[in-house]
This record gives sequence, structure tokens and C-alpha cells, in this order.
Amino acid sequence: MALKPLIGVTACVKQIGLHPYHVSGDKYLRAVSIASLGLPVIIPSLAHLTEIDELLAHLDGVLLTGSPSNVEPFHYQGAASTPGTDHDPARDATTLPLLRAAIAAGVPVLGICRGFQEMNVAFGGSLHQKVHELPGFLDHREADHPDLAVQYAPAHGVEVQPGGVFQALDLPPAFQVNSIHSQGIDRLAPGLRAEAVAPDGLIEAVSVEFSKAFAVGVQWHPEWQVQDNPVYLSIFQAFGDACRQRASLRDSR
Repeated sequence: MALKPLIGVTACVKQIGLHPYHVSGDKYLRAVSIASLGLPVIIPSLAHLTEIDELLAHLDGVLLTGSPSNVEPFHYQGAASTPGTDHDPARDATTLPLLRAAIAAGVPVLGICRGFQEMNVAFGGSLHQKVHELPGFLDHREADHPDLAVQYAPAHGVEVQPGGVFQALDLPPAFQVNSIHSQGIDRLAPGLRAEAVAPDGLIEAVSVEFSKAFAVGVQWHPEWQVQDNPVYLSIFQAFGDACRQRASLRDSR
């Protein structure tokens, strides 16, 4: 029986009491387990203590999670954030070089929300910091409601762009997604391809054109109740298939 692919899941640094912790959301870890059929392992945000190439040699995939924090804008030559904006410099220092190294090594990658934004920044793109304040754009933030089911409910449609990864996966040409973000892609990074676009023109999904393996980022949260949504499930299954392919290649060496 083949071993499950080992999938690294990025972590945020959070202060809990007097100590910092490296944490990853339960919903991402469960989605890797039940939808990608992988074995999730948390990647700590310890850039200065991590040999990235050695780490990737042991991994069959990388999932970049969402987060309450935003990428620090100096990484994309953006204006300073509004005071009080939540940042995670340790995560930035880990995930941005990890992303570039994973793509170069042919390790499958799936980026979600912050992870999607990290993908754009890592390859030279920029971000809008407050999409809801820009003329002509929707308010992409979650509903102001204490019920997660309301916050993660379908919020708007996206239209799949022809000729890309999503079309190859036979996803519907248009489908509904949840929307839980204030930032979004401004300038698309060179080498990234728009896979899906919101009604206001905001890019909601990308693929890495020069990647040797599956490399997709989505602005929404497909990990949420992934087994109940065929589109979300298809994305995680395609990621899992790519991770298994890498695992089989590693096992055959």
C-alpha cells in the first residue's frame, strides 16, 4: 500500500499567553487529509532555522493557508499599512522564499487567501490593501455576523478563464465562491496566469505558468466544508493527485 503524500502546511506565529506558537488552522489540515488524501505536517515560520531545499526534499506538496495577517507591503513596494494592520513578518520571511523554491523544485503548491496573495508577491506582483475602498470594486470582506456558516456562505460568482488549469480540470465555466478578504491582486506577477475573475474584474485564482507541477492559488476558501462543494473538492483532489505523483517519483529514486 502506497504511503500518503506528505504535504507541508504553512503556519502563522501567534502569541498565546506569554509564548509564541506556530499555528495552522484545523480546516486546512482536515482538507489536506480528507480531500487531498495526504498526510499534513505543519511548517513552522522559522526562516532563519530552516534549510528550505532540505525541507522540500522531504515534502510532496505545500499548502499555503489563509491568515488574519497581511503580507507586509514593503515586499511589493506598497505604501505603509494602516496603523493596527495585523502582520506576520516571520511568516513572510518563510513563505515567500519557500514558494519560489517549491516551484523551482517542482513541488505541487496550493495557495489559499493569504497564500494566494503570497504567490503573487513572491513572483513580483503587488496587492491592493483595501479593495472595498476602491471605486468599481465589490466589498470582498466577510459578512459582519458571528455565525461562520454566514461568513463562509457563497458571496459572488467567478468566471473561469479559458485555456488554463481550471478548464483542464473541467470546472464549471462560472461558479459561486465565498469571500473573506480585504486585500487583492493589483499587478499580476510575471509568469502567473489568471484562472478565475470576479464580476468586478478582481483576479480570484491564478496558476504558475512556468511550474513543472500543479501550482494554483485561490482568493477564496475552498477548504471550508470541502466535501460538500464539488468545485472546492475538485481543486483539493487535483492538488492531492499532483502530490501523489511527486511521492511516487521520490519513492522510485
